[in-house]
Order: sequence, then C-alpha cells, then structure tokens
Amino acid sequence: MGNLLEGKVALVTGAGRGIGREHALMMASEGAKVVVNDLGGDAAGGGGDLSPAQEVVAEIEAMGGEAIVNGGSVADFAQAGEMIQQAIDTFGDINIVVNNAGILRDRMLFSMSEEDWDAVIGVHLKGTFGPSQHASSYWREKAKAGEEVYGRIINTASPSGIYGNVGQTNYGAAKAGIAAFTMIAAQELVKYGVTVNCLAPTAWSRMTAPLMGGEDAPEEFKEKISPRWIAVITAWLASPEAANVTGRCFDIRGDQLGIAEGWHLGPVGTQTDDPADLGPVVADLMQRARLNANMNGQDHEGPGFPSQSI
Repeated sequence: MGNLLEGKVALVTGAGRGIGREHALMMASEGAKVVVNDLGGDAAGGGGDLSPAQEVVAEIEAMGGEAIVNGGSVADFAQAGEMIQQAIDTFGDINIVVNNAGILRDRMLFSMSEEDWDAVIGVHLKGTFGPSQHASSYWREKAKAGEEVYGRIINTASPSGIYGNVGQTNYGAAKAGIAAFTMIAAQELVKYGVTVNCLAPTAWSRMTAPLMGGEDAPEEFKEKISPRWIAVITAWLASPEAANVTGRCFDIRGDQLGIAEGWHLGPVGTQTDDPADLGPVVADLMQRARLNANMNGQDHEGPGFPSQSI
C-alpha cells in the first residue's frame, strides 16, 4: 500500500462497480479511509443491491484498509448529507468527495420521456450537487472556526457532455452541467483551500460496454481502457500534491491524460440592426470558427457552412 492519501477520509459515490470501484480501491491502497456509496441499482437506475458495495469494502479490508458501506441515493439531498455525516461520524472528518454515481437512459430526443430526462439529471447533476454542497458547508464552517481544511471535490463529466454524442441529450446535458459546476465551484471554494476538478473518462464498464462492441470486444482493447486508469489521476488530484490544481477537466483514455480546455470566444463580427441583413455576417463567423470537437476532442475534418453547426 502507498501513502499518498494517508490519514484522509474519502466518499466515493457509485463505488460498487466500474470506475467507482477502482476509485475506492485506489484511494484505499494509498491510505485513505473510504465511504463506499452505491445504491446497487442497474445501469438504468432501477432496483437496489448493497452487495457490490459490500464486496468493495471487503476488498479494502482484505488489503488492510478501512471502509464502510453507504447505500443512499445521491439524487436525494438529505441522503447525500447523510453520506458526508457518516464519514465524519465514523472516521472523524471528510476530506475527499468523488462524485461518480451515474445511470444511462439513452434515447433520441424525440423518443425521450420526461422520466428518462429527470432520472438522469437527478442522479448525475443533482447527485453531484448534493454531496458537494454538504461537504463544502462543512469545510466552510471549519474554516470560519479557524480549523485547518483539507478539501477535494472530484466530479465526473464525460466526453458526451463536453464534446457531444448522439442519443444522449439527457446524459450529455447533465455532464456538461457538471463541467460548468466544477469550474464555478472551484472559483467559490478556492479561498477555503478546497480544490474542485472533474474527469471526462473513457473506460470499459457495464455502462459503456454496449457502446464499445459488448463482450465480443477484444480483451486487449478492454485492458487498454481499463477503469483503473481513471483512478490514477483521481488519487493524485485528491492528494496534497494537487493543492494548486483546480477548476480543470481532465480527459482520460487509458494512459492518455489531457486537459479539455472548454469554451473560448472565437471570431467576432458586428451585427446589423436588421435580421434580414445578418446572413453574410453569420456566414463569415461560421467560416472562421472552428468546428465543434468530435467525441475524441479533436477537430472535425474540413470547413463548411452550414455544416459547421454540428
């Protein structure tokens, strides 16, 4: 076991399987005490089963670490608060919040139900707000009392949110919201010594497997984008070494680690006061503007108008 996070207390949501499981195991292997949260539902958010979280706790204990199970729903604000309080009551503090819990209900916009929208927004976006709000309130009160604060929030965005992906208006909107949430929360909490960053991971998990060839995908490919790679940067961001890194979104694809740079103002023109005369102005802007990135975060090939509005 390492000691990068020795003495720290972490909450990892959605930690029973996939990326969350790797987060919890990696944090524990670096000395953190971990609250392993997982409702245990299916990929669409249905049902509940504590056994995945219990198995992760057992793995941590087997390696000599300390961990406890939490079966609360991140979409429930009160239960999110109870997760933070459980960490404080059990281990004496909360230092690290990894907001990882998520579900998928992919539909084309015209086929998406209100329930599909609300469920995904609730788990991802509200499920990031809840634990973060309760933890940040705790850290602020500590700072006001003159106590030392060690705070790290690590959120989970997605290439679907920052670059866009067909069939995921609900998921992508939630993930884009998480990226914006991260940037703003980082600005708000920096004076308390709290950092806030987010991840845009590409990894093999039960949620992504159907999009990547399913179980027929080559084992070499699965290993290349193992969810363990996501946990490496997460553990580092949670460590004292990352004290000056905040408000960033990290794109991770296997051992490739990058920073997604977000929206920047591109070309600028001057509007006319008559909308009938605006076509040439917009055409000029479109010709000079970069295309929206593809799912790899790279430029699309070739210029074009109006195809630039991808």
